[in-house]
Amino acid sequence: MDVEFNRDKVIDCMFDPLTSSILAELENGKKECSYLAKKHHISEDEVSERLSYLIEHDFVQSISENENLFFTSNNKKLDTIIESENFDGAINGLEKMDSYLN
Repeated sequence: MDVEFNRDKVIDCMFDPLTSSILAELENGKKECSYLAKKHHISEDEVSERLSYLIEHDFVQSISENENLFFTSNNKKLDTIIESENFDGAINGLEKMDSYLN
């Protein structure tokens, strides 16, 4: 799907703590929605809702098999977002804050 997407919205999805944890689960292959829901103590609907924008823009795929819903990530496409962003400012800010705290 080559639909234009909002890069900031994708990054917000990727760095939301819960969605990020779900995406980390998907890095190693497809996972059943019910497994992700149980693991993260949320409903299956919430798993689908959190991934909906990423699914819409082909960063995550949903697969129906034998009446079960699975998700898998498009790691190559997700990596292009990370590689194209300059997070140096955020990293420098975190390092500076860490130096003040320690």
